[in-house]
Amino acid sequence: MTVSFILAALLAAAVGYAIYKNRKMYRLIDSLLDCVLSQEKISFSDIKEGELSAVVHKIKRIQEVLGRQAERAEEEKEQVKSLVSNMSHQLKTPLANLSVYTDILCSHELDAQKKGETAEKIKKQVEKLDWMISSLTKMMRLEQGVIVFEAEKLSIRKTILDAVDMVYEKIEKKEITLISEPYDDIVLLHNRRWTAEVFVNILENAVKYTEQGGTIRIRVYPYEMCTEIQFIDNGCGIHEEEMTEIFQRFYRSREVSHIEGSGIGLYLSNLILEKEKGYLIVRSVYGEGSCFSVFLRNG
Repeated sequence: MTVSFILAALLAAAVGYAIYKNRKMYRLIDSLLDCVLSQEKISFSDIKEGELSAVVHKIKRIQEVLGRQAERAEEEKEQVKSLVSNMSHQLKTPLANLSVYTDILCSHELDAQKKGETAEKIKKQVEKLDWMISSLTKMMRLEQGVIVFEAEKLSIRKTILDAVDMVYEKIEKKEITLISEPYDDIVLLHNRRWTAEVFVNILENAVKYTEQGGTIRIRVYPYEMCTEIQFIDNGCGIHEEEMTEIFQRFYRSREVSHIEGSGIGLYLSNLILEKEKGYLIVRSVYGEGSCFSVFLRNG
């Protein structure tokens, strides 16, 4: 047996082994990909060969990533369905009211005074629809990260006054006493326009759920790292079990379902404050009133 024959035999054996090994790896990869496509769990714990083990590990990771993406897609699909359903429900009432008031307005039997009153009701429903659509748009754009704004070092007094100005007419209409307790003007990290919207949402809720002639107080407490802005009312208050639920999108307590509202304001306020690295909490005693506290970072 010559040396060249031995070398040829060894080479043939090496080639044959390589082909065998590659076929084995091909069959394994093919089997793994079938598992990924059929969403079956990959389990090849008995494979200890370095290269094959690395391939199995990577394909398992790919399967896990795809699985998580599929779960997120399904969750987002359910969220969209829920959002559309809730939006339809929220818009249904003002649209139905508009239809009724329009029919009444078109009636030839109405005198000028009644027509004027009906026209005013239509105007209010249109304003409500405009507010709801605007709020829903802001909510969705904030959730998706489309709206981006920066927190600046700004005086908080001006922001509070801007918010009070926007709700003052409603406060006067219900003869509510608004008390702003003395405080030093403080520079806080916030966006004036968006933070004023948070304050407006809280104040409008306070007006809405406080009886005629009630009281709303504004207090400001500075701390070392942040400042607390309190909005305190002596309204109907909130049940303890509802303290966290009121911040959920479209949540409304059954007990206040007779009062006009959408369940968007507090959820939207939380989204805004998250962008500013602030937060919102509530303390309340049912039947006695509520205190909503906004915490913002010191400038």
